[in-house]
Amino acid sequence: MLDDTLLDDPRRLDEADTGGVLRAAAMAGAQVRSTIEAATELELAERLDIGRPRSLVLIARPGASHGAAQLLTALLAPACPVPVVVTDVVPPWIGALDVVLAHTDDPYDRDLAASLERAARYGATVVLSGPPEGPVASAVAGRGLVLSPRVVGPPELAFPRALTAGLLTVGALGLLVSDVDGLADRLDNEAAHGHLEHESFVNPAKSLALRIADRTPLLWGLDHAGVAVGQHAAYALGAHAAIVADVSDYRQALARPALHAAAARGGTERDIFADPDFDDGGGAAPPRALLLSVRSGPATDDARFRVGETLPGADVLAPAEELADADDVACAAVLALRFEFAAVYLGLAAGTIGGTGRVAPLPA
Repeated sequence: MLDDTLLDDPRRLDEADTGGVLRAAAMAGAQVRSTIEAATELELAERLDIGRPRSLVLIARPGASHGAAQLLTALLAPACPVPVVVTDVVPPWIGALDVVLAHTDDPYDRDLAASLERAARYGATVVLSGPPEGPVASAVAGRGLVLSPRVVGPPELAFPRALTAGLLTVGALGLLVSDVDGLADRLDNEAAHGHLEHESFVNPAKSLALRIADRTPLLWGLDHAGVAVGQHAAYALGAHAAIVADVSDYRQALARPALHAAAARGGTERDIFADPDFDDGGGAAPPRALLLSVRSGPATDDARFRVGETLPGADVLAPAEELADADDVACAAVLALRFEFAAVYLGLAAGTIGGTGRVAPLPA
């Protein structure tokens, strides 16, 4: 089991973070601002003033791109006037009336390069968020818009940049209105709250990390945006902390009675008398259900009530209750960043990122 004192010792955490991952995670707001600046210089809004497209094609490649595409789709879903297609390559029916949006941190992704080249050749409007060099950028050179990163960090932490590129694109197309400028400030505030100097009882990321530690997290969304955030959270936990998580819509979770029953049993606190050296037995970590709620309204309230009856010990993560006047975009992005910080803290404590080996225990 995790030594709880690890996360409340800023000196040891800072020493373990040899790669500056916490600092990179705290640059989420800067990623948003720099992407807005790049889009402004490219005159993205003016060049995407093309009227309503036939379809919006989101290319989900490995990494942060996948979660960003899923969240953008969930945010668009309620009232989007055009079809939204999420795929890993450009579909064969692509044409001049379609808009293609892709994010990648791999400039040598040749499958993506070939796909975007075909889209540009057939006259589709292509927006690429990615490095300015390599085959991918060359595939759309002069025929598409390339939003190059200006705040460079680990590709595992590129979610804010990928999401912002998507928000700016759909905003320019008139498909979704969001406060992208205000999003940067929201992420800055979340990063400040998650600073390593803050102890776990006032640090939401450390508190979340402690809830996940030594458990198998069940990330069950109460709405589609919550499911999308859960998908990115599972990616972050796997990328930084080597933790495997289950992600599902809560209705699908209820349809799996064995796992649901295990979640109900696993909601109790861990045994304080358990000895990790002798009682582990090689078994899987007990599950802990985390219910993710991004949207607010009667449907979400009904979902919380239904799940609360069957999973009274589950944690409900609903950032809308903390953030005054925040839209769904801000709530989703803040929750995603909180999971990223929690995953990084767990990774530093376990030695899966940063310095070699587990963070040294306090001397006796």
